[in-house]
Amino acid sequence: MAHAEAVTAARNNAAWCDAVCRAHGTTGVCDADAWSVPRRSPPWYPDAVTLRPEATAAALLRRVDAGSGAAVKDSFAALDLAPYGFRVFVAGRWIHRPAGDVPAGPPLTPVTTASALAVWADAHGGAALRHPALLADPSVTVLAAYGPAGTVTGGAVVSAGGGAVGVSNVFGTDPAVVWHGVCARFGTGPLVGWETDDDLSPALDVGFRPVGPLRVWLRPGT
Repeated sequence: MAHAEAVTAARNNAAWCDAVCRAHGTTGVCDADAWSVPRRSPPWYPDAVTLRPEATAAALLRRVDAGSGAAVKDSFAALDLAPYGFRVFVAGRWIHRPAGDVPAGPPLTPVTTASALAVWADAHGGAALRHPALLADPSVTVLAAYGPAGTVTGGAVVSAGGGAVGVSNVFGTDPAVVWHGVCARFGTGPLVGWETDDDLSPALDVGFRPVGPLRVWLRPGT
């Protein structure tokens, strides 16, 4: 049985993916099994996110364009999509931080203008997040760390949805600074997210803990 906090984290992540897709003009569909979009999602975002371990591969793939480039977030590492031409692209862990003491951290600045978002997205390397419609979404907060010269040295996205507040897209010259800054601003309530094992340590240092495995499956191009 999946950990309840992993289910919550998966629902929050699906809501975030839906916000990104809506910003790009694509409407998602959500039910008990999964969230999905009928056409290809923006780069680096999945076409489906499972919401319970019982979701089946065949039913899930009927909901999406399962051709070349399709991606599925297998939220409980429960699917086998290899027979359908997919391979595991990345593996990670859902993480959860309960409400509690907030660690001291440098302030992060909300990104509020299209021009600032473009600079942030260039530093992040995520073209899908350049869309200014994200700034108009009340559930989304884009945060930046700035260096002495005003350059973006790191950042993250905090998004509310699926009954939780999630942290994603953490990047920077020193990710620990960003994690501390996020928790200093939002850590009075519980937080969820996900990271690969290689990137997990800075989140653990500010009170997150792993609550379940996940995989992202990708169908390679031909």
